[in-house]
Amino acid sequence: MISYNTAIVLIGTSILGAVSGVLGCYMVLRRRALLGDALAHAALPGLCIAFMIVGARNFVALLGGALVTALAGSWMVTVIPRRTRIKEDAAIGIVLSVLFGLGIVLSRMIQNRTTEGSKAGLDSFIFGKTAGMIAQDIYVISAVGLGVLALIVLFYKEFKILAFDQDFASVQGWPVLWLDGLMMGLVGVTTVIGLPAVGLALMAAMLIIPAAAARFWTDRLLVMIILAGIFGLLTGLLGTAASARWANVPAGPVIILVGTGIFGVSMLISPRRGVVARGVRHLRLRRRIARQNLLRTLYELSEAQWPEATRLTPLDLMKERAWDPAGTARLVKAGLREGLIEGDADRFSLTDTGWRDAAQVVKVHRLWEIFLIEEAQVAPGYVDRDAEQIEHVLPPDLVDRLQARLVELDLLPKPLREVPERHAALAPIERVAGS
Repeated sequence: MISYNTAIVLIGTSILGAVSGVLGCYMVLRRRALLGDALAHAALPGLCIAFMIVGARNFVALLGGALVTALAGSWMVTVIPRRTRIKEDAAIGIVLSVLFGLGIVLSRMIQNRTTEGSKAGLDSFIFGKTAGMIAQDIYVISAVGLGVLALIVLFYKEFKILAFDQDFASVQGWPVLWLDGLMMGLVGVTTVIGLPAVGLALMAAMLIIPAAAARFWTDRLLVMIILAGIFGLLTGLLGTAASARWANVPAGPVIILVGTGIFGVSMLISPRRGVVARGVRHLRLRRRIARQNLLRTLYELSEAQWPEATRLTPLDLMKERAWDPAGTARLVKAGLREGLIEGDADRFSLTDTGWRDAAQVVKVHRLWEIFLIEEAQVAPGYVDRDAEQIEHVLPPDLVDRLQARLVELDLLPKPLREVPERHAALAPIERVAGS
């Protein structure tokens, strides 16, 4: 049975995680991932100043002071790059270090006081004290979180273009500076309400990690926002549950570790940008290139004797391509396995299927070489031997002209223009202009 206090913490961290994840998408896309860290550190002097004014650890007053300096920090990060020659990353570093340094000085002054309450309990805002959340904290987090989400929905179109093309928005006459300031203000507000839960030292991770994890799964902003909200919610929920399950485990760091786990899984298994998927695509690309190189080499060595079969050896391939023996042996075995060549590993020749596929590969490469030399004016010595399917790169009319030029130069592979009876299966698979 979940206790009342645990339920309060679960609700609070889940809401905070969801809001932070949604807002963090814009920070990640605008390459301002460290902005949350800067604003979290900028909140420290506000906490200290509010305590020095009020004279007590009043939750609302402390958060109000933190909000003021956090918003001031966001304003400085926005204005400094626009009014000076300082870049945005340098501005973030300046705001982070200067305001945090000021906060440490003020914190030390408070702790050196001799009056009652000198410690002020400010450490809970620096490192977080998730287990100490009460219902009042939930009300504040919920109200502010709903307000932030409402503004994100209201300004979705404006924030979207600001995230992807700020210059275009400026040319269109949009109030870019005000929109930027509003977005930074939302980051500041979200950062401040997260201080009691995970502290300023870890609040940046709540903004960055769910959004960065969601980025692996999609290219669409709306989908990314939804996923980041879900990941943020799960981060808060599972982290708090783990902290409640094992005693003496601090909730704030565990929440961040859970988020890191979600990020790690996303980085590994996401279907498009994941490490595994990229590794598989890279392996397939290497195999395809190796297959094309094998077919092209076999064709060029056998073209003069076509349609008669030319028996070749691994040494012939190594002389032509400067391949190593082990790699050549692997390519030959793959060709035998796929039915592209016949014979054995020591002496082999192209099969009918191999002739057809090799001729198509050679045709594409020769088309590409003619295009680079005659159309793109590239020096022959700089023409790469490898080429993608030219039909996917160039318009059809240009491909037709290049194919006609290929016929004119007598460079069209023989299996694609001559069809002896024993090679009827090698009929051209595409129309060749002029043939």
